[in-house]
Amino acid sequence: MYLCPMSKQIKNQAQILRKLGIEALNPMQEQAKLAIHSVSEVLLLSPTGTGKTLAFLLPLIAELDRDCKEVQALIIAPSRELAIQIEQVIREIGAGFKTNVFYGGRNMSKDRMELSTRPAILVGTPGRIADHFDREAFPLDDIKFLVLDEFDKSLEVGFDDEMSFICESLKNVKKTVLTSATNEAPIPDFLTFNKPLVLDFLADKIQKLALKRVVSPEKDKLASLVKLLSNMGDKPGIIFCNYKDSIHRISKYLDEQGVKHGSFYGGMEQIDRERALIKFRNGTHQILIATDLAARGIDVPEISFIIHYHLPHRLAEFTHRNGRTARMHSEGTAYVLHWKDDVLPEFIDIDEVFPLEEKALPEPSPWTTLFISGGRKDKISKGDIAGLFFKQGDIQKDQLGKIELKTDCAFVAVKTKKLKVLLEKVSNSKLKKKKVRITEI
Repeated sequence: MYLCPMSKQIKNQAQILRKLGIEALNPMQEQAKLAIHSVSEVLLLSPTGTGKTLAFLLPLIAELDRDCKEVQALIIAPSRELAIQIEQVIREIGAGFKTNVFYGGRNMSKDRMELSTRPAILVGTPGRIADHFDREAFPLDDIKFLVLDEFDKSLEVGFDDEMSFICESLKNVKKTVLTSATNEAPIPDFLTFNKPLVLDFLADKIQKLALKRVVSPEKDKLASLVKLLSNMGDKPGIIFCNYKDSIHRISKYLDEQGVKHGSFYGGMEQIDRERALIKFRNGTHQILIATDLAARGIDVPEISFIIHYHLPHRLAEFTHRNGRTARMHSEGTAYVLHWKDDVLPEFIDIDEVFPLEEKALPEPSPWTTLFISGGRKDKISKGDIAGLFFKQGDIQKDQLGKIELKTDCAFVAVKTKKLKVLLEKVSNSKLKKKKVRITEI
């Protein structure tokens, strides 16, 4: 039976949604997909956590040319975490187009090796992509699709020159998509947008976010923070701070109190930042202490609450932090933890005070994260890993948690109570003919 192009798109979309475990696109994604197919310039404004990545990837992938051997689509993201997240979504979609992600701090020789066979889709941070453009590392003539994801964040963190250089170097772009979780930033002058179609969903977010104040009787709020965490139970949440030194201080105090947690801020090594997010996603850590770097553009699970340990400086920071919880159709609460004599900024207008009750700290997470020294390049799949743990490791299905597969390694959550025996049984095992190390991280 002959399928028209639109029928093929609908069929492919249904397959993609099944892979992602999604029943249907939300209204924003449906309208964005239609708009990107229909016009050449789109500005998509939608809150954090509403699915903007899938909204622009579906029409992008549908319009790629399978016969083209050069880079066709360029996606620019403000942070390494967001770039990696976008690339991961593309892989989960299983679109069949080679995709690579380049970012600062990554070995340049890896980039050059991956460019020897051109990706159809290139995802990267402004600095690293501009570097490749400057080196003329690959032809630009076939790049027809440009996405500037969270474009305002890229400008905010100082990538103006790199973004301008990238956009001015691209001469044959047919479709440009800008996305943002705020409407505060104007479209930059280096973009020759004529009459972009603006899709503004910022006011349409389902308001399921509760805002509450927590008053600390002492200027040093550490004891009040632990008491608040005791009231939260074993739910996942993020504690936002303004400075990395504060994160170190809070982290030390939580360690002393026996509260398992991760840390996430700009000064960390990339591998440590990535592993902190992995442990947070798989439940090894229920608490993440972070700077505003975690407010946008990172892949984290549904979060029940966030805590403003430090008061944000601006409304935008307050909004983006709050956007990490009550995402999509879920509910969440944002707590502003402040000393009784603190003067709150004008944009923080919260009447409800959350009373702290005397409760015991929740039990530590039952999960531990394991590192496996083999990944996709070794032809290893999640099924291979699960099979090894079930058969050779002799664990039950409910004792195996989230598996994250990377290019050259993998991370697996397992129940801590099975850890010692499991490691004895699976250490130095083979996965797809590769002998792998399996260690706790």
